[in-house]
Amino acid sequence: MISEQYFRGFALAVCLALATNAHADWKNLLESFVGGGSESGPAALSNQDIVAGLKEALDQGAQRAVGALGQTDGFLSDARVRIPMPPELESVESALRTLKQDRYADEFILTMNRAAEAAVPEASAILGDAIRQMTVDDAKQILNGPDDAATQYFRRVGEERLTTRMRPIVSDATSRTGVTSSYKTFMDKAGFAAKLVGAENVDIDGYVTERALGGLFLLIAEEEKRIRENPLARSTDLLKKVFGSRQ
Repeated sequence: MISEQYFRGFALAVCLALATNAHADWKNLLESFVGGGSESGPAALSNQDIVAGLKEALDQGAQRAVGALGQTDGFLSDARVRIPMPPELESVESALRTLKQDRYADEFILTMNRAAEAAVPEASAILGDAIRQMTVDDAKQILNGPDDAATQYFRRVGEERLTTRMRPIVSDATSRTGVTSSYKTFMDKAGFAAKLVGAENVDIDGYVTERALGGLFLLIAEEEKRIRENPLARSTDLLKKVFGSRQ
């Protein structure tokens, strides 16, 4: 049963909320009064809860993204992350397609995407390191930040290392998946058109690495947003507790 003291306190909160108008959000004020001591309210969260919950969310997002991209057609079949022809080669591609030589352009695009699919699983270890070194301040900023705050954290802490680590892997993958040979064929078929735009100097490995990481961060951001917005995406009690406290 609600005590008289509690009822008076609630009534006082209502009066204060109505009196402060634009200086306070009355809904938040009431919620902080009524729910502040509940199990699901923000006050119930310890620093340990916040850090553990964010680490769990980051790990879930990273693993889902790596799993989705690091398989056959992970990049190629997803228009959001599919790696297209490098901008420097678009005019060469257009010339080949005009000459009905589409297959050489298509083969080159295919092999670039295959190289990215082969390289992305190597990101797991570095993403794991970024998760383990998260501090309490990092976690609070992520929890109270925008929908992609965790992804921004990954970029800040791990993007340089990911680029350094993945480039040689991409280089190896470009050899194994045939990018090098298909690029040479593509350029040979383009002939004068390729030389005209200086396309022979394109850094294919750097381009594939950059696009692969861009796709990885995009999917991590989408998973992060899903966990924030959709209670059904919070697969553990800890995720429900931490992210449910922000609603």
